[in-house]
Amino acid sequence: MSLCNLPAHELGKKLRAKEVSSVELTKEFLNRIAEVEPKIGAFVTLCEQAALETAALVDAKIARGETIAPLAGIPGAIKDILCIKGVKTTCSSRILDNFIAPYDATVIAKLKQNDAVFIGKANMDEFAMGSTTETSYFKKTRNPWAPDCTPGGSSGGSAAGVAAGEAAWSLGSDTGGSIRQPAAFTGTVGLKPTYGRVSRYGCVAFASSLDQVGPIARDVTDCALVLNAISGHCEHDSTSYNLAAPDFTKALHPDIKGVKIGVPKEYFGEGLDKAVEEKVRGAIRHLSELGAEIVDVSLPHTEYAVATYYIIAPAEASANLARFDGVKYGYRAPGCRNLIEMTVKTRTQGFGNEVKRRIMLGTYVLSSGYYDAYYNKAMKVRTLIIEDFKKVFGKVDVLACPTAPTTALPLGAMLDPLSIYMLDVYTIPVNMAGLPGISIPCGFSGGKPVGLQLIGRALDEMSVLRAAYTYEQSAGFHKMAAPIGGASA
Repeated sequence: MSLCNLPAHELGKKLRAKEVSSVELTKEFLNRIAEVEPKIGAFVTLCEQAALETAALVDAKIARGETIAPLAGIPGAIKDILCIKGVKTTCSSRILDNFIAPYDATVIAKLKQNDAVFIGKANMDEFAMGSTTETSYFKKTRNPWAPDCTPGGSSGGSAAGVAAGEAAWSLGSDTGGSIRQPAAFTGTVGLKPTYGRVSRYGCVAFASSLDQVGPIARDVTDCALVLNAISGHCEHDSTSYNLAAPDFTKALHPDIKGVKIGVPKEYFGEGLDKAVEEKVRGAIRHLSELGAEIVDVSLPHTEYAVATYYIIAPAEASANLARFDGVKYGYRAPGCRNLIEMTVKTRTQGFGNEVKRRIMLGTYVLSSGYYDAYYNKAMKVRTLIIEDFKKVFGKVDVLACPTAPTTALPLGAMLDPLSIYMLDVYTIPVNMAGLPGISIPCGFSGGKPVGLQLIGRALDEMSVLRAAYTYEQSAGFHKMAAPIGGASA
């Protein structure tokens, strides 16, 4: 098997055993990118020179006999919403297409301390607004399992890059499912940590009360390793938890006996593809056979989650994106005669249609006379959704359900915004409640991956990882490689 199809933890073993050097490994991934990137389009920016320089430093440490971190010398992709000092951070938007970050995001600084190799910035939906990675200003990313299909979004480049063997691991951001849904569509593992577990400093804000940075990888072990590297308190982020993070790799033992897994009935209703339901229910039966106790539960306010999300998230987005006015940084429309004309033309030309749609929606629900009718009421419903989860987690340890209602859809198939929004119907409630959730592959339908979502209590990533690891090691779907990435599935 190609090195590019191995998980990061196995590549780390090879580095420490001196079976391969980090420079050789990085060149292997760069060669893979040159081979498949024209078919996939996972990257907005490549960092070849910087990646090779970091790899050489890691090789020097190994040569001196120094102990290296688990992710040291292993190439990863970074969603282009995260700032890397001296590297373009575009958010896949025209309005930031010339912006070079002057500082590192906290997660990047932490990964640099671990000597991780950043091989490039991954494509995404513009400002993380979308569920297909089709709203990017620069390109459309294709699904390595089905090149005529979307990889999902908004972290589609991060997920497709890992699935295609262009990166061993990646970082995404998840506001309403943007890590888990593309992971499900590409047969990778995507983890959204508890809100506040990972710093958002240096992650360009979309909806501040919902955004969370997390890993996408080939297996659960790699997700735990990346989470170990990026989690922890950050003095620049007032919402980050000021408590020590556990060693998440200690959750990785294939034992689920006695664990209570809840199955929410609202996640198996109208709109769920029958083939997806069959695979997910099969995975839940498999967990039962491995020793878990399956419990039917109810989350009665689930049906209001998408509508509530599309009031709260656009409201926060309209405020966060006000800073992009052509004055301070980024794109500025040429030939303007005054400040107002410059601001209007800059935002008109700089933003895409989906971003404009959400800014207008958010501005409307926050406007005088409508705040109480929409935003205030949505926040009350959000509280009810949070209470639903609290009640359920008094009875069970983990919830199991589909990650997305369908498998990956053809590019251009979802022209209706409301239909696109419904792709996140099973992931949005997790963001509303600030909980950890993971998507792991649980089978295929029509040759395309299906994702199983596992949800845990706040700050209980350990239970989520334990259940995911137990299923993964028994089912074995994580070992299958996308056809375009190398070995055929």
